[in-house]
Amino acid sequence: MLVCSCFAVSDRTLRNVIAAGARDVDEIGERCAAGTGCGGCVEEIEDLLDIVAPRCARLTAKAS
Repeated sequence: MLVCSCFAVSDRTLRNVIAAGARDVDEIGERCAAGTGCGGCVEEIEDLLDIVAPRCARLTAKAS
């Protein structure tokens, strides 16, 4: 699903960027530009961060 229409960034790309370590909207913007255009997708990006980042942290902790 397309989340950022300004830069054509999908939820899959955002999930991958979060899994690779991005932990806030600014970091995501630096890595894939999502959220740096009109800002209409920022709330959805924050929602994905709330869902995906904790899962990634748990998986990383288990692997250690």
